[in-house]
This record gives sequence, structure tokens and C-alpha cells, in this order.
Amino acid sequence: MNIFHIAMKEIKSDFLDIRTLVFMLAFPIVLMLVLGTALSSTFNASITIDDMNVLYKDQSNGEFSEYLNPFIKAAEKEGIHFKKAAANANGKEDMKQNKYDGYIEINPKGIQLYLNNQNSIEGNILQGMLTSFVDKYNIASQVVKVTPEKVGMVFNQKHESFIKETSLLPDKQPGSMDYYAIVMTTMIALYGAMSASSLINGERIRKTAIRLIVSPVKKSEIFIGKVLGNVVLNFICVLLVVFFSKLLFHVNWGDNIWMIFLVLLTEVILAVSFGLGISYITKSSSAATTIIMLVIQLSSFFGGAYFKIENPEGMMNFLTKLSPLTWENQAITKIIYANDFSAAIPALTINICVAIVFLLIAVTFLKRREGL
Repeated sequence: MNIFHIAMKEIKSDFLDIRTLVFMLAFPIVLMLVLGTALSSTFNASITIDDMNVLYKDQSNGEFSEYLNPFIKAAEKEGIHFKKAAANANGKEDMKQNKYDGYIEINPKGIQLYLNNQNSIEGNILQGMLTSFVDKYNIASQVVKVTPEKVGMVFNQKHESFIKETSLLPDKQPGSMDYYAIVMTTMIALYGAMSASSLINGERIRKTAIRLIVSPVKKSEIFIGKVLGNVVLNFICVLLVVFFSKLLFHVNWGDNIWMIFLVLLTEVILAVSFGLGISYITKSSSAATTIIMLVIQLSSFFGGAYFKIENPEGMMNFLTKLSPLTWENQAITKIIYANDFSAAIPALTINICVAIVFLLIAVTFLKRREGL
């Protein structure tokens, strides 16, 4: 019962602190609005491709022409313009001078495609189209030997476009506002370490630690009650951030919100345990605040809170994996957009294990002290 009363006192006193509420609620909401709006263009996955010009030289004595001309007409509709080279023209040189996106040589031995940059989008498109044409030609050459009257069917198959975009999860990718809602929520959960660092140090500064220790309440009950109250308070603030982001910005939190709440709850427990452990290790309020703020800022930076980090390599990849926000953001994103509950297991496991380590550190120091 004492634990419950202490926890309630901790929650009420913190809720009366207007600065805490403004920081824990207004700060992430404003950042969502600013970053989600200002950086929305970086989440636009659409790619615009200009018209392409292709030079070709037909030296096949008309063998390919019957099938090549319909192919060229179909490509024209897609913005790919073919120009026939003169017999004495140097097509390779013209292409090297960036006059054309590609050069095709057709002779009795086959078709040869030359590209300025084989890794470019335009190069991949041309290579794919030409491969498709050659495959059809090879099929037609076999069909004509057996049933010549059906050879036209090979090339007369209608298609909507040479270029077709397909997504494995159509319309299931986070937009800028969805992304920053997730990362701001996980970031503000990590800020719970700041308030946790003053749970015991605050009592010492206010000279109330002695009163608590001489009261008819066990030291363990005081400790558990204050930690429990701080966890509940920070978790309520996180839930309010989720609620307001969904209400104001229509953020997609998926259909499995309970699993997301579980991940966020364990992150809050991690943050509170970390802040409490650091406060006991440093034995100084200012030193604890400095260390915690440094860890939070580095975790936010490398965890993608301020800008999206995609495909990091080398040292950057190592640092991003050290950030708690990376674990949380990946787990929550997969739960929302892939219904992948297994993605939560690594985040939950790491959060709980790290929280236990810092709680054990705090309990060990608490036992060695005469007071709190």
C-alpha cells in the first residue's frame, strides 16, 4: 500500500509541473510538425525519367526490320525515341559524346547494345526492353519453322507499358509525418531518463531524503514506489504523444497498437532504469544530467530522430545499431507496415535486459548507502 501511495504522489507532483508537461508533450508534437513538413520531399519515392534517345544501325539486310519497326513504334509511346544511323556513321562515338542514351548495332550475328552508364536507370530500362524484344524474336524464329501463320501472335501481344512499378507492400510505406511520429515518440520516451535521474537526487537536494528514511516506510518501498510512479508518468506522456499524433496529423499506427505500446513501455522502463543507475554511479545531479543528455542526443542523432538514415555502412552502421532508437523504430515500423510481431522480440529483450542491469546497479548502491 505504501508503494502505491508513493507512486501516486510521484505522478501527481510531476503532473503539476507545467514545464514537464510542456516538454514531454509539446516538444515532440512541434518537432513532428516541423520535420514532417519540412522534410516531406525526402520521403517521395517517385522518380521522373526524361525522354531517351537511342541511335541504331541495322546491318541485318532486313531480317530484323519486320519485327523491329513495331517495337520502335511501341517504344516511341513510352518516350524512347529511336534514330537510324547512316551507314558510315560512328554510333559509338556519338553516344560517348552524350548525344544519345544508347547505341544499338544489329547484324546477322545478333544485337549489340552500348550504354554510357550501364548502372543508370535509363540503361537498365533500355537493356530490359531490348532483352524482351530479343526473347520474342528468338521465340518467333522457332514458331515460324513450325506454324508460320502464328508468328505474328508473338509480337502482337498487347501491353500497357514497358515500365511497370510494383511494390511488395503497396501504399504501406511510412510518409514523412508517419516516420517522424514514430521517431519522436521513441525519442521522448528516452527522455524519461532525465526525470528518473532526479528521483533520488531531488530528494537529497530538497533535504527530504532524511524525512523519508526516518518515516515508517521501508527503503525498498520508497525506491519501488518512486520508480513505479516515474515509469507510469513517462508512459502516460508517451501515450498522449501517440494519441495527439493520430488525432492531429492522422498518423498511421497500424492495427496492432497494443504491441507498439508494449515496445514503448519497455523503452520507458529502460530509460527510467538508465537515468536512475547513472544518478547513483555519478553521485552528482549535474554530472548525471550531462551524461544522460549526451547519451540521449547521440542516440537520437544516430537513431534517425532528426533525419532518416538509410543503408549506413562501416562505422556509421555500427553506431546506428548502438542507438536504442534504432531497435525501437525498426520494431515499431515492422509491426505497423508488415504485421511482423517477431520484430518486437529483439527490442523487448534488449530493453528489459539493459533495464535490469541498471536497476541492479541502482539497488547495489542503495544497499550500501545509509540513506537513499
